[in-house]
Amino acid sequence: MGKLDGRVVIVTGAARGQGEQEARLFRAEGARVVVADVLDDLGEALAKEIGALYVHLDVGTEDGWREAVGLVKEAYGRVDGLVNNAGILRFNALVDTPLDEFMQVVQVNQVGCFLGMKAVAPEMADGGTIVNTASYTALTGMAAVGTYAATKHAVLGLTRVAALELAGRRIRVNAICPGAIDTAMSNPARLDPGADPEEMSRALDQLYRGLVPLGRVGQPEEVARLALFLTSDDSSYITGQPFVIDGGWLAGVSVV
Repeated sequence: MGKLDGRVVIVTGAARGQGEQEARLFRAEGARVVVADVLDDLGEALAKEIGALYVHLDVGTEDGWREAVGLVKEAYGRVDGLVNNAGILRFNALVDTPLDEFMQVVQVNQVGCFLGMKAVAPEMADGGTIVNTASYTALTGMAAVGTYAATKHAVLGLTRVAALELAGRRIRVNAICPGAIDTAMSNPARLDPGADPEEMSRALDQLYRGLVPLGRVGQPEEVARLALFLTSDDSSYITGQPFVIDGGWLAGVSVV
């Protein structure tokens, strides 16, 4: 028996990184997984490999969500869970950030999360779960990622409001708040065929050894296990909460 046997769960941004590992783990735990992304080749290959359904989805558009949810209902008849994982990151000083760059990040990270809940929650006829991917930066500041941090603060606010509004329908809504995780977002070498991503991973471990109490960068599989906990009945009495997974980074600074 898997923790998600028979459940239909949509994972956005699932073609690679955290979303990929969530899709793999959820499928292993018995879920009928929907791999949703704009990276069609990667997404289709993953879906074929794990026995899932792939849908093209631009999370920042209402039409995209409407079409994706329609395809899921056509294939499975219902939706039981959603992991709003899709997100983008841009580095820039706040005063140097062009408005179009700010709005691009807002459209994916914040609007995408909002539209996902708006589209999927009405289809959850018998309860359900929503897991929103926020960030370590949803709970603190970080220089050079002001737009990203602003959207992730907003995701946390949306999570709490949704938890209150949907509790009466037995829909639980929580947020995961990853710190530094070894995906393409923090390790661009994973996108460069000529680079060595493992060498970059070792460099990231060195970088975070002085910042993170556990002394290393996190792995997407670890985030996937937290998403599984919040999607399964193991978290049946939990809603409206942020769950930080950052190796202790947010705990503070050690001076010894």
